[in-house]
Amino acid sequence: MRVWIAHEKGRELLGELPAGVEVEVCADAVTWPSDPAGVRFWVPPFTAKVRAADLLPRLTGLEVVQLLSAGADNWVGRVPPGVQLCDARGVHDASVSEWVVGAAIGTLRGFPAFARAQERREWAPGAPTPAPELTGRRVLIVGAGSIGRAIEERMAPFGVTVTRVARTARPERDVHAVDELSALLPYAEVVVLVVPLTDRTRGLVDAAFLAALPDGALLVNAARGPVVDTGALVAELVSGRISAALDVTDPEPLPADHPLWRLPNVFITPHIGGTVAGLLPRAYRLVGDQLRRFAAGEPLVNRVVDGY
Repeated sequence: MRVWIAHEKGRELLGELPAGVEVEVCADAVTWPSDPAGVRFWVPPFTAKVRAADLLPRLTGLEVVQLLSAGADNWVGRVPPGVQLCDARGVHDASVSEWVVGAAIGTLRGFPAFARAQERREWAPGAPTPAPELTGRRVLIVGAGSIGRAIEERMAPFGVTVTRVARTARPERDVHAVDELSALLPYAEVVVLVVPLTDRTRGLVDAAFLAALPDGALLVNAARGPVVDTGALVAELVSGRISAALDVTDPEPLPADHPLWRLPNVFITPHIGGTVAGLLPRAYRLVGDQLRRFAAGEPLVNRVVDGY
């Protein structure tokens, strides 16, 4: 069974594999180590010189696409019938939740303004004093999957009150449905977005969503840029009524002349929420487990069905 993985280091991180599994490295979806037609299990790179999914027609023997990302929006609808698509659910829980907590605290406490003051060698408050704090905030987490749960666990020591929202309500777990957002938003002091990008979530955060937030609210986007209507967000931020911490934007990368860069109440990072030193060991531990399941004819985990 021929397997393509995206990182040379991944070989040593897969663990012991069954006999007959041949692992090759295809790091950029351009330089092919062998005939793509012979590949049965493919782990595409995070980024590539070409759109990795465009290689699919060449992989005529493919049976599994195992992503290293938690989101599968670039792949849904492009994988041929009969090919299993699996995401890396669970791999990014620690890193993304850590970014969310750090970004929320940093933005609320005015760290970006202090960083700009440091560059000017200026001892100045640079932000409202006294600053708001994460402690005791009412937090609305939109996306009640594994990353959402990890965020809730890491915020718990700050004494926050968490409201959970998912695609459908789960009353037994105190999870509200997306359809209930209009009633929940006026009470949310911090809103965290960790939903997948689907037809239902594209543009979810529109002008009406933002207008429903209370004054001083913080929007934290660790999902995908198109979940938020960028024009509506800019308009709300220009008013100074709310603030935002964004690891993702639409468009992405954000052009140098985009107005988001110039707004003092926005903290922006370049889609690095999940990029940490422990990423590859966690990711290839999952890949190794999936390979062993596949070789044994067992069901794979993290299968993406209907975009989720």
